[in-house]
Amino acid sequence: MSSSTESKIAMAKTVVSTIGSVAAAAMVARSVARDYMPPEFQDYLYFGFRNFINKFSTQLTMVIYEFDGFHDNEIYNATQLYLASRISVEIHRLKVTKNPSEKNINVAMEINEEFTDVYNGVKFKWSLASKKTPTREYYNNDDMSGSTRSDLRTLELTFHRKHKDLALNDYLPFILKVTTTKKREEKTVKLFTVDTKMVYSSHPTAWTSVNLDHPANFSTLAMDTDLKEKVMKDLDRFVARREYYRKVGKAWKRGYLLYGPPGTGKSSLIAAMANHLKFDIYDLELTDIKSNSELRRLLVSTANRSILVVEDIDCSVELHDRVAKEAAKALARENHRRGYMEDQHRVTLSGFLNFIDGLWSSCGDERIIIFTTNRKDKLDPALLRPGRMDVHIHMSYCTSNGFRLLASNYLNITHHDLFGKIEDLIREVEITPAEVAEQLLKDDDPDIALGGLIEFFDAKRKENEEAKARAKEEEELAAKEKEKRKQDELDSKQKGKKQQDDDNLLID
Repeated sequence: MSSSTESKIAMAKTVVSTIGSVAAAAMVARSVARDYMPPEFQDYLYFGFRNFINKFSTQLTMVIYEFDGFHDNEIYNATQLYLASRISVEIHRLKVTKNPSEKNINVAMEINEEFTDVYNGVKFKWSLASKKTPTREYYNNDDMSGSTRSDLRTLELTFHRKHKDLALNDYLPFILKVTTTKKREEKTVKLFTVDTKMVYSSHPTAWTSVNLDHPANFSTLAMDTDLKEKVMKDLDRFVARREYYRKVGKAWKRGYLLYGPPGTGKSSLIAAMANHLKFDIYDLELTDIKSNSELRRLLVSTANRSILVVEDIDCSVELHDRVAKEAAKALARENHRRGYMEDQHRVTLSGFLNFIDGLWSSCGDERIIIFTTNRKDKLDPALLRPGRMDVHIHMSYCTSNGFRLLASNYLNITHHDLFGKIEDLIREVEITPAEVAEQLLKDDDPDIALGGLIEFFDAKRKENEEAKARAKEEEELAAKEKEKRKQDELDSKQKGKKQQDDDNLLID
């Protein structure tokens, strides 16, 4: 063995021995510091040593906490979702979860794992850390119950410090944008209803939710094709015009009025709109609301990208007719005169309109308001103007196109010998899509199902004719009674005039 080789080996042994000695000394110093030095002094030494090391480092680390106080950190959640979609062979341990309200299995990084992402040619290293903390309470909006957390999780992003602006101005906004799109695509649409027990409590919201599993979509909706295309284009145009609404200084909301007889598919259209946009639905029953302040609290607590549905608005006593409202006020004044207390706790037309298009309507973005009614003519004109109900959609009786779509959906057929006869009957007899669907559900055999539908048309025609005959009789009877009342009033006036003349004659 040459002398140079022996000297290298000796040097290596010296280096290893020195490193071992330094490490042993460091461990002894650490043990002594831990046992005999106050925690404050330990932290001072630790941070001092770390700052000394950092002076020679070119790396910068950003720490992203899971929570900001008691609120979720949007960047943390977005990054978790982003990293889950970019899982590679570099990661050896994964966290797998599934919420009962979700359809998909969620995959995420496990604690102490690392992943290197490349963005615009720059390497960004992510790591997930966790440390124990004192147990703390936090509020869970999903199940409305308190729970505890005793660990503080953080995502640490490390990169060369010269790329700080790139990370803040491009990389993190890119992650937020990608995950927002991904969450919308995978979102489970929810249906919210008012829990009347929570309305008067101190709970922050009285809305309770369930998953909306309604399968309706525009491809299966039994509506006129042109009308469906019109609605879809209007919805897509609305969600794409955020900057336009800001530019013109208008609240980012859209109002729809669905009107037509029962069974024409108003509820199915609402579900199809929600599934198309991935918007949650807030179903508001005005008859359950006792005051304007209660209504305001409910509407303000609805989320962005949602649909507020007010069904059968013509049946809301205080809203459907100003004449009726004035009559109610007159009755209230009379009751007050007689000693009764007037009920001030109610939803008024002016209060409701203020929440639709007043300042309160601006408390949120991307909102759709849908009103449904069976009788459009019964609505107050103030509700119908643009800005409150921008799009009026007439949900008509079943058409030929609607029937063919229903036959395709329910019977899986596009042609049949009975189609022509049924389409002739549709033009003669008013029948709703719901009634057609109910008949097609009765049998899987197209011949039997379509034959039963024709029989139903015959029964429906007879029923309609009888209804028209009854309506005509009632109309004639009402006309006779009206004529009789007029005659009675005329006779009464003549009788009164004759009596007056007789009295005058006696006086003379």
